[in-house]
Amino acid sequence: MTSVAPVSRTVRTRLIELVAGLVPPPRGADCVRVGIDGVDGAGKTCFADELADALRAADRPVVRVGVDDFHQVRAIRYRRGRGSPSGFWLDSFDYPRLWAEVLDPLGPGGSRRYRPAGHDLATDQVLRPPLLTAPAGAVLVLDGIFLHRPELAGAWDLSIFLDVGFAETARRMAGRDGSDPDPEHPSTARYVKAQRRYLAECRPGQRADIVIDNAVLDAPVLVRVTPRSER
Repeated sequence: MTSVAPVSRTVRTRLIELVAGLVPPPRGADCVRVGIDGVDGAGKTCFADELADALRAADRPVVRVGVDDFHQVRAIRYRRGRGSPSGFWLDSFDYPRLWAEVLDPLGPGGSRRYRPAGHDLATDQVLRPPLLTAPAGAVLVLDGIFLHRPELAGAWDLSIFLDVGFAETARRMAGRDGSDPDPEHPSTARYVKAQRRYLAECRPGQRADIVIDNAVLDAPVLVRVTPRSER
């Protein structure tokens, strides 16, 4: 008997393949930079991993990096207080190092020599792993929060925003991390308020090239694709 994949899985697979087909071709040996954005719990890492697999299946070389591997050290992250939403918004990530170690070398005219990580969140150690060399024309698939903020302007050849409401993302985070499932609970204020600020100030749902409703993981919905020529 031939097994048949569930319809819901087919929906997700087809959407991932569609998005993979929208990733621009390389210009010469330069890499193509793709950013997967969304609030905590939106499903960015899983989506990025699946997109990377779809690109590899299409014979495109891939470099996978996560912005979570470029956190600032704790002394900087918490200098405004451990509960501070402004601290989470302003001090979470080392954007200069992300540019220097990943985005510039994998950008136009870049050396293609990059480091996949700059910080270990568990140990708070600054990392300096050996340089790696991306294949010519590789696709950088980078996932993380806040990818449409001003510090990352011009970083993406294609950007994707996963749109999921806070009620659903808080539920997912509770299952993953044991946090409170209520996005209005005081214990989540540092993160939720900072990300609401991001949505209001940076409008990633309008700035992204592709917007996907990822509220139902088995059946994501393509909301919008905006060609760069229309921007």
